[in-house]
Amino acid sequence: MTKIRNMEEFAAVSGLSRPTVSKYFHDPDSVRATTRARIEEALERFDYRPNIYAVNQNRKLTKNIGIVVPYLADPFFAEIARYLEQSCIAAGYRPSLFSSHGEHKLENEILDSLRSLKPAGVLLAPLGRASDRSAIEKFCENVPTVLFDSNLEGLGAAFIGSDNFSFVSQTVEYMTRTGEPPSFFEMRTPANPNANKRRKAYIEVMERLGFEPHVIKIDGEGWAFEEIGRKGAAKVLGRQELKTNSVLCSNDRLAIGFLSACYEMGIRVGRREDCALRVASNDNHPFSRFTCPSLTTAAHDYDNVAGRSVETLFELIENGGKLGNRTETLFPARLVLRESA
Repeated sequence: MTKIRNMEEFAAVSGLSRPTVSKYFHDPDSVRATTRARIEEALERFDYRPNIYAVNQNRKLTKNIGIVVPYLADPFFAEIARYLEQSCIAAGYRPSLFSSHGEHKLENEILDSLRSLKPAGVLLAPLGRASDRSAIEKFCENVPTVLFDSNLEGLGAAFIGSDNFSFVSQTVEYMTRTGEPPSFFEMRTPANPNANKRRKAYIEVMERLGFEPHVIKIDGEGWAFEEIGRKGAAKVLGRQELKTNSVLCSNDRLAIGFLSACYEMGIRVGRREDCALRVASNDNHPFSRFTCPSLTTAAHDYDNVAGRSVETLFELIENGGKLGNRTETLFPARLVLRESA
């Protein structure tokens, strides 16, 4: 059997979660007696001994973990932050959650505040194009940091996120297979950097399938996506700008606004014969299954994005704040069919 090199490999071969193993090595009494016995049996069976020096060095750090998101009021970030917090707590750390509210100055202030907390590590979802790249680069040089959701190439020890191409390719292929090809509905100046990747994917997939792309850009800035979507959709529908009876929204929050405008204008949305319009989207917003009609969408893999993020951060901490090479991990979306398309 290949020699086990670190706690991550030990957890994998033992059938235990990475946070549970880390929690045991920080304090054996912090796990249940049955779990402790299982870990100790696995230590003997696999003849694994952790790097005690590295563990002791890491204990000199605080138990603080910083979690930074662009906009906590966005249900996507609230949901993934919940996963991250629970995973950190399970491993014996104390997570502190921050929201930069879409402002790069506040993002910089949060990073400055985190330095004073002397965190063991930080999970950072940066603003992206709106971020102060030099400030984040300097922070990552001094604090073990893993980026998630929005990538800043070359910064942090690793990036974990969702594959935006897989979101759009699945929704476009489904809509063209089951009806008329969709127009793409987005903000002219999107707050989330993933929006641009989704537009490019839409154009690429439409052209590959032999359809002419039709991108509709609506005015609006900031993170009030539902209201921006509602106002933008009302104008688009009033001017009859749609070329087909199908619409693919850049994200679910815009789609919720689009559905609201359709309701106000008496337009029936859905895949039944008595419906005038089909609407689909991306993200699987926690409320998307409760819209009327329920929203067809491509879903984030919340579990894997959050799980891999914390596992990578724990490995980074245990290795003294450095990994061999910066890695980028993308998880594909999953198409969720509901009544809107």
